[in-house]
Amino acid sequence: MLADEESRPGLGIGLRVLSGVLFTGMLVCIKAVSDEVPVGQSVFFRSLFALLPIVVFLMLRREFPQGLATRRPLGHALRSGLGAAAMFASFAAVALLPVAETTLLAQLTPVFMALGGVLLLGERFSLYRAGAIALALAGVAVLVLPGLEASREQGQLAGYALGALSALLTAGALLTVRRISRTETAGSIAFYFILVSALAGLATLPLGWAPLKGDVVWLLVLSGLFGGSAHIAMTLALRYAEASRLAPFEYIALVWPVLADWLLFGLPVSSGFLLALPLLLSGVGLATLEGRRIKRLLRQ
Repeated sequence: MLADEESRPGLGIGLRVLSGVLFTGMLVCIKAVSDEVPVGQSVFFRSLFALLPIVVFLMLRREFPQGLATRRPLGHALRSGLGAAAMFASFAAVALLPVAETTLLAQLTPVFMALGGVLLLGERFSLYRAGAIALALAGVAVLVLPGLEASREQGQLAGYALGALSALLTAGALLTVRRISRTETAGSIAFYFILVSALAGLATLPLGWAPLKGDVVWLLVLSGLFGGSAHIAMTLALRYAEASRLAPFEYIALVWPVLADWLLFGLPVSSGFLLALPLLLSGVGLATLEGRRIKRLLRQ
């Protein structure tokens, strides 16, 4: 239980909603430049400018630079590598798909974490996990299969695969965080992830980067500021409110991508998205319930 001075659920909920808006803003910026800027270049700028709000945040908490000391460098390397790969896959997916569908596929992360807990951490394969996986697979099938031929022609099928891969890699990164967070601070985990992502993006420079115009530069800068600020908002949300209080507001995060597609890109909500939405979210709900059950058992 959170200490009384830190238990401020209203503030935590507001910060969770804000993090969803900021995350959507990041994806909107990346999608807006995706026709002109290679993925690796977008990853570099997003990560570079995300460092600014994160470093300021750590300085305000008096965790920079002393909070960056680590006893688990290999753990950071694994978490950061998986997270950077997930960012590459996510940015490639949003170039091919509407922002709403990319965000929906990201909801597979808790389901993959539930499965990873069984395969990698030796946790029990329960009915909760089985139901979560079945519903998630049904949701993906409903999203992808109806327009399979058209999706292949438009590159959407590759986008669906990249979106699911990003969720899988993110789940692996978060499972690693579960291990290393026993000795490492949240600030150090975030900082090294962003740093490794920036270096991974920079490594694509020999493959060819695009010359940038003023408006594209600003969109890339904003993607980093939005991404870094979203991470801070989520971190603070979890500080001020328990995850169980925040869970219902996870679904509000899907409203902003739908509005962004409609208002900014002129993309209507697809029937596949509407049909897949309740299935995937039900799977996420079951995976979340399983996570809470495990935490209760650990407290006993």
